[in-house]
Amino acid sequence: MSVKKTLMMSMGFLSLGVGIVGVALPVLPTTPFLLLSVFLFSGSNEKFSKLLLKNKTLASYVENYKNKTGVPAGVKIRAVAFLWATLAASMLIFQKEYLFVLLPLVGAGVTAHIALIKTKK
Repeated sequence: MSVKKTLMMSMGFLSLGVGIVGVALPVLPTTPFLLLSVFLFSGSNEKFSKLLLKNKTLASYVENYKNKTGVPAGVKIRAVAFLWATLAASMLIFQKEYLFVLLPLVGAGVTAHIALIKTKK
């Protein structure tokens, strides 16, 4: 395998890992990292690209983006609720003054972004 393909495959796995973490952490965008993984795998190892696109959980992120079908309302509600719970917990645990300003701003931005995404029926 060439150095280029090895590098692309390594970056694909790194991007995939960050995307998977993003499923649980709403402040980390999942879809862009999964799209990057598909792109990198398609240029290095088509087998991994196909596996990702057939994965029961992760494929929906890519398909919803490609088809512009949107995100189900329940997913949006759970994401926003988890986001704000995580931000509130972070503010209470660390109790730094700047977090009481910064985290609500981040939360408002992410909430607005989620609200603007097309809702899948």
